[in-house]
Formats: sequence, C-alpha cells, structure tokens
Amino acid sequence: MATIVLSAAGMALGSSIGGSFLGLSSAVIGRAVGAVAGRLIDERLLGAGSAPVETGKVDRFRLTGASEGAPVSQVYGRMRMAGQVIWASQFLEQSSTSGGGKGTGSTGAVTEFSYSVSMAIALCAGPITRVGRIWADGVEVTTDQLNMRVYDGAEDQHPDPKMEAVEGAGAVPAYRGMAYVVFEDLPLGPYGNRVPQFSFEVFRPAPRRPPEEAEDLAHLIRAVAMIPGTGEYALATSPVYLSGAYGEQTPVNLNSPSGKTDFATSLQALTEELPQCASVSLVVSWFGD
Repeated sequence: MATIVLSAAGMALGSSIGGSFLGLSSAVIGRAVGAVAGRLIDERLLGAGSAPVETGKVDRFRLTGASEGAPVSQVYGRMRMAGQVIWASQFLEQSSTSGGGKGTGSTGAVTEFSYSVSMAIALCAGPITRVGRIWADGVEVTTDQLNMRVYDGAEDQHPDPKMEAVEGAGAVPAYRGMAYVVFEDLPLGPYGNRVPQFSFEVFRPAPRRPPEEAEDLAHLIRAVAMIPGTGEYALATSPVYLSGAYGEQTPVNLNSPSGKTDFATSLQALTEELPQCASVSLVVSWFGD
C-alpha cells in the first residue's frame, strides 16, 4: 500500500517542480523515488514477501512396468513399490440399456458401456507377510474396492484360479518364490477406462534362518500386549458416528482408508505382520471424573 501511495505522491511532487534530468521528467523521477521508498516501508511492515511456492513436484516416480527380463526386487522391512505386470486378460466390455419405448413422452434408449480387466502384478521375492496400503494413480484406495488376492511368494503356493480359467488348467505357473497380487475383473470406469498406476506397501521381514541361527523379530514374537489408548469407541468393531449438527454425521473410529474400524484394521495388521503371535493381552482403560 505504501508503494502505491508514495509513488503517486512522488509523481505529483515531481510534476509540481517541473524540469527534467538526463531526459527524464521530474514526474517520472519522483514516481520512481516514491515507489522505492514505499517498497522499503512495505517490506519493513509486511515482510520481504512469501516464500516461493512449488506445485506439481514429484519426489519419486513409481510406475507399474511390464518389462520382459526385469530384475526381481528384494525388499526388507516395509517399502512402497509399483511392481511388474506379469499377466493380463483381454478387456471385458459390458453394456446396459435404459429408456426407449413406444408412445408419446418416451425417451430415446441410452446404452452405457463399462470395461474391466483382470491382471497380475509381481511385487518382489517372497515370502512377504502382508500388503498394506494400496495407491491407484497416487490416491490411496481401500482393498474392499478391489477384488484382489495376495500371494505371499511361498514355495508351495498354487496357480491363481482366475488365470487358469482364462489360460487353461496346467498352463499357468504358480510363480513360487515370487510375491504377487491378482486383480479379478477390475472396473476401469473410476480410472477413466484405463488401467491405473498401482503402487503397494509391502511388508517383508528378514528371511527365516536355519534352526541353529536366530530368527528375525517378526517370527520371534509369540505374544503382545495391545494398548489401544484412550477413546470411548477405541475397541468398537462396528463404525460409530456422532451427529455434530443437523444432518451431519462424523465417524469417530474410522481413521484409515481401509473401510474398517480402527480396531479391526489394527487386528488385521497384527495377524499379518506377526504370524507367530498366538496370545494377546488386551489392556482396557477407563477414566472417571
């Protein structure tokens, strides 16, 4: 604001003085001097300006590939990865017609098309304990939205039934030692009728050692104490909603995109990440005023 005011005042003062210097009129010189002084005042009062804003920057591209001869990834701990497409079916087209008919007032028939595809994506060398969060085009999606099966990469896993139904019995490898996921009849409508770029949160502990060596921590834990913390509905297994205003409902125990309650999500993570855990001591908290 001071820049605008002082530049106008400097221009008026220079015009009243008149004359010129180095080919510049007094009004132009006065306006420039006033603008510089006003800018210094604005910076003093409001700061030197906001920090630079960067938008659209990607820290790392995670693209689902389909390269032949690509190396098998090795994962230890928890990692987000895209994987490689190892099998895909033909696109399945479905149509539904509505409207039409005879007589006055009838509307024309409308035919809507939808597409789906089945595919298998290899993740890493197995065995893994679980696949946690899943992203489609960078947006986290729930597993309930995806008809997905996870193969942990054990040495005794069997071929996927969907792949055998398409390719024929005995014509599909079991990919033993390879962890992969299979999407069956994945609807493509929510992704613009194309296959989205998937990325997965993969959990893989250190490989189990021979009996004479120590096992990794994930296979050593046999019992845990579950402390859910405080919260009136922390242990609820069904969603609980509170009404803050008329017609408004807010979930109090749904804080993850899994579509399940916090307690059910925690139990699923516990059973998948600690396969040898057989006992859980549940700590229940209660507070009174």
